[in-house]
Amino acid sequence: MDFNVKKLASDAGVFFTRAVQFTEEKLGQAEKTELDPHLENLITKGDATKNWTEKILRQTEVLLQPNPIDHTGARIEEFIYDKLDRKLPSRTTNAELLGQHMLDAAKEFGAETPYGSTLITVGEYQKKLGGAEREFLHTSAVTFLSPLRNFLEGDWRTISKERRLLENRRLDLDICKARVKKAKQAEAKAALLSEEVDKAEHELRVAQTEFDRQAEVTRLLLEGISSTHLNHLRCLQDFAEAQATYYAQCHHYMQDLQRELNRCGNSSGAPQSSAAGAADAASSSFPSGRLSPGASGSRKAKVLYDYDAHDASELSLLADEVITVYTVPGMDPDWLVGERGNEKGKVPVTYLELLS
Repeated sequence: MDFNVKKLASDAGVFFTRAVQFTEEKLGQAEKTELDPHLENLITKGDATKNWTEKILRQTEVLLQPNPIDHTGARIEEFIYDKLDRKLPSRTTNAELLGQHMLDAAKEFGAETPYGSTLITVGEYQKKLGGAEREFLHTSAVTFLSPLRNFLEGDWRTISKERRLLENRRLDLDICKARVKKAKQAEAKAALLSEEVDKAEHELRVAQTEFDRQAEVTRLLLEGISSTHLNHLRCLQDFAEAQATYYAQCHHYMQDLQRELNRCGNSSGAPQSSAAGAADAASSSFPSGRLSPGASGSRKAKVLYDYDAHDASELSLLADEVITVYTVPGMDPDWLVGERGNEKGKVPVTYLELLS
């Protein structure tokens, strides 16, 4: 193995000199070139952006992958697939695994038995919930986590490298300033020739030029933090939108599951749950699509997500369309009556944004 003794000695000398210089600055025994106030503010803003991005990234990863062991394994798997330039296969969620266990259990106990048929119903909806969760995790990783990681592992590393270089240029500049000062003091005592002063002043000018150039490079990079904030703002909005879609899907699936369980309970003579009864009560308020127009004033609402009607009492929705909605006395608060032209039907509140 090659071993450059001269380079090692040189690096050690530079390190020792820097250590002495930092110590003298801390003790007030050496002058320190101050950065431009604008650049100092940019550095402060950049540090805050880096620190909070790391914290938000870590906590979001904990939110999306609560088990730290699974989280570490997932990151390693993601790293390996990225290096192999291959697409990471979608992972089976816990809800999907639970649903599959329920379906397998139903085969064991008999799909025609009350317990087996209920296992099948609940298991299928658990798999739907798991699928919605998997889509949410994928969307969040692509639109939110990846941009944050890219900033920390890309732009911030470049900024950090240039900042370290700027600090070295500042230290070199301060050394040159000290040499010029000593040279002039020695010249005043006739102990040093004028050419030594000229040499020190030339080195100072070179150091000042390099420092100014590096300060400009660092400033330009740090000013890009504002663009980073705008990018992260868009990512944050995408993340919130993915959450809203996921929770709306979960709410929708659970309402459907309650209806299914209520039907199963009625067919088997079992008492219905209060939640399931409320869902069916809302459905029975509008049999066969005949809606009562009575009630409170109408309002406009924008549809946030597509929605497929499950029976004749409901109204299918298309994302971004605007419909008229109103309430009916005794109706489930999670639902409204929606109108589109001559069409009427129940619509879920979670799929709407009220406009007026």
